[in-house]
Amino acid sequence: MSRVRLIAGLVGGHRSVARETKNTDQWILETKFRRYIVGYLMLVQIGSLGLKVLWHFLHFIVSVWFLAQQAAYVLESCFISSGLLKRYEALNLGNLRYLAIVIESEEAHEIPKVIELLNWLATIGVKHVCLYDNEGVLKKSKEAILEKLTDATLFEGVDENNLLLDQEHITLEFASTSDGKGAVTKAANLLFMKYLKSADSGGSSEESIFTEPHMAEALKAVGCRGPDPDLLLIYGPARCHLGFPAWRIRYTEIVHMGPLKSMKYGSLIKAIYKFSMVHQNYGT
Repeated sequence: MSRVRLIAGLVGGHRSVARETKNTDQWILETKFRRYIVGYLMLVQIGSLGLKVLWHFLHFIVSVWFLAQQAAYVLESCFISSGLLKRYEALNLGNLRYLAIVIESEEAHEIPKVIELLNWLATIGVKHVCLYDNEGVLKKSKEAILEKLTDATLFEGVDENNLLLDQEHITLEFASTSDGKGAVTKAANLLFMKYLKSADSGGSSEESIFTEPHMAEALKAVGCRGPDPDLLLIYGPARCHLGFPAWRIRYTEIVHMGPLKSMKYGSLIKAIYKFSMVHQNYGT
């Protein structure tokens, strides 16, 4: 019996030691795992903090750069307006025969600003201007605009052949989105009726050929065909032509001028000066 008890005691002791060793290994693994999790969470927090710091730093750099650009823009406009920059004094308007002004519809309600802009253009020497906004606000206000301007005439009342020869008056054209897709629809219907009559009367097949001059003639017939502008200035937050008839700006230089409420005389002169220095190559 003593031997049996001794053997049983040894076996039990061995089992308890094995159990304690197993518990110790499990505790070590759990401790390592906890440390790993804590370290990983600390790294995530440090990385997140670093990204936030980097984001705020980049935002600060971009903001400073933007403010510096705005300050330089304002200072340059002031210098140009005051005549300190001599190169902007003599503008060559020989290439600027027709100018288009696109104004965002909400800002187009600022009629005093529009009149001030037109007076600036008249002072510079620009004689032929197309005013466009998407909703036709300027069209509805053309009488009020014409009353405030001296020596201004409407494009509709001027012969297009003599339009660019008139240097005594400032000629204004008012356009909106109805002069875009709506004008194309009217012109297409006019051409369709014309060719339909030609087909009914036994006309030749050559008369049914559709060409660009035919479309231009049809647009002119429906009262939506003006000269192609050489330069288009956009006033508004969007950097696009806001629906200005695309067929009229095939060779047009487009410049975004910023909001109408912050327009500056110097920036207007600079835009026209830069256009006058551009050499355009036209295809044959």
